[in-house]
Amino acid sequence: MHLAASEERDELRQAVRSFLAAHSSEAEVRRLMETPEGYDRGHWARLAGELGLTGLCVPAEYGGSDATFAEVGVVLEEMGRTLTCAPYLSTVVLAAGALLQIDDEAARKDYLPGIAAGETIATVAVVEESGRWDPAEVTATATHGAAGWELHGTKLFVLDGHIADLVLVAARTGDGGVSLFAVDATAPGLSRAAMPTLDLTRRQARLDLDGVPGRLLGPRGGAGPVLEHLGHLAAVALACEQVGGAARVLETAVAYARTRVQFGRPIGQFQAIKHRCAEIALELDAARSALAHGLWAAATSDPELPVAASIAKIRCSECFTFAAAENVQIHGGIGFTWEHSAHLYFRRATSNALMFGDPSYHREQLIRQLEAAGTL
Repeated sequence: MHLAASEERDELRQAVRSFLAAHSSEAEVRRLMETPEGYDRGHWARLAGELGLTGLCVPAEYGGSDATFAEVGVVLEEMGRTLTCAPYLSTVVLAAGALLQIDDEAARKDYLPGIAAGETIATVAVVEESGRWDPAEVTATATHGAAGWELHGTKLFVLDGHIADLVLVAARTGDGGVSLFAVDATAPGLSRAAMPTLDLTRRQARLDLDGVPGRLLGPRGGAGPVLEHLGHLAAVALACEQVGGAARVLETAVAYARTRVQFGRPIGQFQAIKHRCAEIALELDAARSALAHGLWAAATSDPELPVAASIAKIRCSECFTFAAAENVQIHGGIGFTWEHSAHLYFRRATSNALMFGDPSYHREQLIRQLEAAGTL
């Protein structure tokens, strides 16, 4: 598969950018930051209905568009540019991705049409006290009784877990293996609450499960490989957001450098500011190259995906973090104020760098992967 820019992908980018320009302005982002839900239901319905973005990766037989992960990457990059407040990553990448990977056709038929239509907000709950997306560290348990499966435990940093209609929960069964269970948001014994986090534009939740009924998805104890693969997809997806955010930050910094006058001339004429902007541009070029490889591996399900995902997450995390920090410096005193957008991008960059594994974690993973392949 060749993932160079295509006319269809360019049209998708323009459609998404136009939609977000109208519905994800800085003023709208700030408004949604203050709401309990953290997103706008009307905007979500239009995003799903008018643009069909929630069904991009879903096969046509389940009501989707049967596109590739590359198209999803375009959407995520544009959303990263505007800090879009919407449960897209949790629903389209995590939940739909898990359902497409798990060996359970009945579950796909039951849940994917609702996701594709934008009627179901869904997420995946894996992370616990360690803070890592790692099936080996799952301690939540699932026991089988006369009434079916019941789940016990606590999940942390669940993306959009406070608003999700459907939660796919990772838990250990009696044989010690990790399984995935579908849990309805209204299920008895489920308690959920938004967690205080650095990034106010994206909500994460704590879920407490006390005998919560769940539907087993796929074979018992067989979710480990699914969740590992899903972690790689999530890393690439987040890298798309990071590239979009870094690109927007660079545009903002350059625009300010051209118009801010100091000592009788625009600050962009000073060599120190030129160097800062040039360094952001160089970092962004490197990040885009790493992301292109990651997207290709994700879209084609190539065996190189674990390596490509880690490389993309490392480079794009460091690029966005660097760009956001430099943007604050270029703007000077105003860049530190609550009223300016620079701090919103800095918060998103810092939070995204930690999510699904920070650069140090992915460097460790990369070394293990290369050693296992005999290339290091």
